[in-house]
Amino acid sequence: MERVIPRVVFEVLRIPVRNSVISTWVMMAMIVGGVLILRKKAPVVFEMLVEFTADLAAGFIQRDTGRYVPFLGSLLVFIAVANLIGIVPLMFTPTRDINTPIALALVVFFAVFVFGIAAKGLGGFAKGFASPLLPLDLIGYVSRTVSLSVRLFGNVIGGEMVIAVLFSLAPVGVPLVMVVLSSITGILQAYVFTVLAASYIASEVND
Repeated sequence: MERVIPRVVFEVLRIPVRNSVISTWVMMAMIVGGVLILRKKAPVVFEMLVEFTADLAAGFIQRDTGRYVPFLGSLLVFIAVANLIGIVPLMFTPTRDINTPIALALVVFFAVFVFGIAAKGLGGFAKGFASPLLPLDLIGYVSRTVSLSVRLFGNVIGGEMVIAVLFSLAPVGVPLVMVVLSSITGILQAYVFTVLAASYIASEVND
């Protein structure tokens, strides 16, 4: 279970820094470096990623998707890499730490309001809350945020625990197959998270 549960590596001003945080720092440096390399050495791959994200956004958002692609693309890449980096020796999957999925879900929660106000103006956005169903709407905002974080965390931690158990029973062969399947699942979870984020944004910015 030690490989599944995040552990404290060191403290800064009595604030514990876990291996999930260190892996996140490393991962972000890798993403920035990878993007710079792709833009210079393989711009076609970078353009394909942008176009894929634009098509994903266009499937939900009726407005010009240009302003939403950077946010959704960042979510997609960040979560995909976060779910995969655990296969690198000494790295810990950041999404195995419940704080990471919660933080990502909160980012989406606030982004929905930011994009909604930017699209409709503060007055137009506020009109959507002038309804007797406002309490139910607020519950909906909270529940989908909780659902986003729990879904991502549950799928990642479930896969990691299965791999850990199989590795203890059969150190060779079977765990490698599960690692491949877990990697595919990690990419799918990144896609699902991004699709849900796009749908939530669309619900506020579409006319």
